[in-house]
Amino acid sequence: MAASVSFRLSKSKGLLSIATSPKSGGCQFSWRFFNRNFSACTSLQSKELYWNDRSDANEKTFDKILIANRGEIACRVIQTCKRLGIKTVAIHSDVDSRSVHTLMADEAVNVGPAPTSESYLNMDAILKAIKDTGSQAVHPGYGFLSENTVFAAKLAEIGVEFIGPSSGSIHAMGDKIESKRIATKAGVNMIPGHDGEVEDVDACVKYANEIGYPVMIKASAGGGGKGMRIAWNDQEARDAYRLSKQEATSSFGDDRMLIEKFIDNPRHIEVQVLCDKHGNALWLNERECSIQRRNQKVIEEAPSTFIDPDMRRAMGEQATQLATAVGYTSAGTVEFLVDSKKNFYFLEMNTRLQVEHPITECITGIDLVHQMIRSAKGHKLLHKQSDIPIDGWAFECRVYAEDPYKNFGMPSIGRLTKYIEPTHIDKVRCDSGIKEGSEISVYYDAMICKLVTYGKTRQEALDVMVNALDNYVIKGVTHNVPLLRDICTEESFVTGDISTDYLPKIYPDGFKGKQLSTTENNNLAAMATILFIRDQILSRNFFNQNRMLTSGDIPTVWSLSVQIGGQSVPVSASCGGGYVTVDCGGKTMSILDNLDFSSPLLEVIIDDQPSVIQLTQRLGAGKYRLRYLGTVFPVTVMDAFASEMMKYMPERIPEDLPTMVNAPMPGVIKSIAVEVGQQIGEGQEVCVLEAMKMQNSLVAGVTGKVKKIFFQQGATVDEGDLIVELEEESTK
Repeated sequence: MAASVSFRLSKSKGLLSIATSPKSGGCQFSWRFFNRNFSACTSLQSKELYWNDRSDANEKTFDKILIANRGEIACRVIQTCKRLGIKTVAIHSDVDSRSVHTLMADEAVNVGPAPTSESYLNMDAILKAIKDTGSQAVHPGYGFLSENTVFAAKLAEIGVEFIGPSSGSIHAMGDKIESKRIATKAGVNMIPGHDGEVEDVDACVKYANEIGYPVMIKASAGGGGKGMRIAWNDQEARDAYRLSKQEATSSFGDDRMLIEKFIDNPRHIEVQVLCDKHGNALWLNERECSIQRRNQKVIEEAPSTFIDPDMRRAMGEQATQLATAVGYTSAGTVEFLVDSKKNFYFLEMNTRLQVEHPITECITGIDLVHQMIRSAKGHKLLHKQSDIPIDGWAFECRVYAEDPYKNFGMPSIGRLTKYIEPTHIDKVRCDSGIKEGSEISVYYDAMICKLVTYGKTRQEALDVMVNALDNYVIKGVTHNVPLLRDICTEESFVTGDISTDYLPKIYPDGFKGKQLSTTENNNLAAMATILFIRDQILSRNFFNQNRMLTSGDIPTVWSLSVQIGGQSVPVSASCGGGYVTVDCGGKTMSILDNLDFSSPLLEVIIDDQPSVIQLTQRLGAGKYRLRYLGTVFPVTVMDAFASEMMKYMPERIPEDLPTMVNAPMPGVIKSIAVEVGQQIGEGQEVCVLEAMKMQNSLVAGVTGKVKKIFFQQGATVDEGDLIVELEEESTK
């Protein structure tokens, strides 16, 4: 595919930008900027990214687009704009002034302080930036103002194009109460529920009993898993209504609630639609989004293993019927719940570009951002429904700065001290807006990257994903790669037997990390052994001196003990001929002695089979933290005598402090429900902590009296901070 490539050097930012102008509208690569350098953000060399993208070579486009967003989605939009030769304007808060998206754009405008209400939701500041920069159009990305009807209407008033649907379509589909009525008229399958707003908590309980438990209580203007909860009884309905209403106010500025029947054990499958201003509407196949925690997606794939061609067509036709009914004119997503008998029900329509759109791009070859820009400019879609293929399979793992061991993912903050994306692997795409040194803060979403892999078959795409996760280096923040990697190799997921309750079903006691088999445990012990031996040999060297290490000083036989997870594994090893021979667990292994400590990724070749481990931390005295099969394992290697003596060392017993209410994650205290001296019961709410716009109710672990409150409403707390201390009730 022929293409012209232009280079531009921006002296003000010291950046070299690359813009391609393919004659056929496709592109070979996307490029992402790392500070003052660039590198490929994808390695799908065997498959052009947008091989099926279409446009007229003579059609007009915008000269300048402002991206009213941040992070990876802002970078994603800028990439397509650069490919099309469109100038871009980034907006940013004070703390994002050196973020990747601000460096990628041709221009960048500060729109306020770090809190989103004062920057990325600050309409007046953004509208001023649009006028000052002469931007002709605005791409909102997802979240923030992407589904705000007021913002879309204000843009129309000043003659600036909103790259998305009309404010009328956004209002119709963004209001879940109204959208259900429209969907019913359009002939879309509906979930049983109350037709209208839930007035108050008592009405919520009343409607819940009429519908029958379990019920889903959710914000009318909600999305992204925020402002929704499941209730199985009256008390849960009351709590869910209160907390969801608070989240809705905080996230959307709209606290109206609705209620509907909760379909137990369903699949969450969505259909991508693409429409223009000439009445054309296409469906670009489905995405399987059933792997979720707290109603937020974790892993997505396209297509779904559960959908047959007839069902796909029926879902696609209903999705486009709904889009046509509201005069939809851009890219959007119609979400369905699907039961075990393949009945599907309308859930909601997201009137924006979806987070997981890359997997649809992988299997259809269409640049959705480009088509959104074309539609906003008034061009017709050049595809017909018969032009939309399913070519291969794609997965997306949402890599978050989260602790997967806490409720499948509680937010983590910090600075990325080491960051290497696995883009050296074929058929890998990384959509991210961060770089080494970036800060993951409490103010914004905790997403690090959307890791996307592609394959001709589902298994191929899944194998690539596992390899990519093993080769992904992230240091400085806690992240969810251990959970993602474990899911990708779990039997039910591999066979496609999944539902929205997958996580609690597979991990009923929560995620505990990779559970090693005997062979895997022995392999890890062998890898730790060669690390220890290399360190011991290295420590016998004399640096900056002429003294030479003689061969007689190097032990050739080692009798060791490797402790993994509290279990001791006896190991004997011998060195020679460029190999280390390890006897472990009754098995003899030959390991190539070629470790390169200059990289955090260590390829260890055991019996000619390569394995990748990450040396995340070297603590000294034979103590390491090794990432193996996704999970970090604390490993201690010592000689046999030292191991024998360890049994005489007393272990420290962790204290049980049920009287302490600590912050499980960084966040802001939204409310304090108790006061000093108050008598409270076990399980009673003490405070509500907001983290990444999610409301988390913290409860008392024991019955007792409130002794001291250390933080007040509005205070920012770090993980582990003591918020409330109790005096346990005497049992005498």
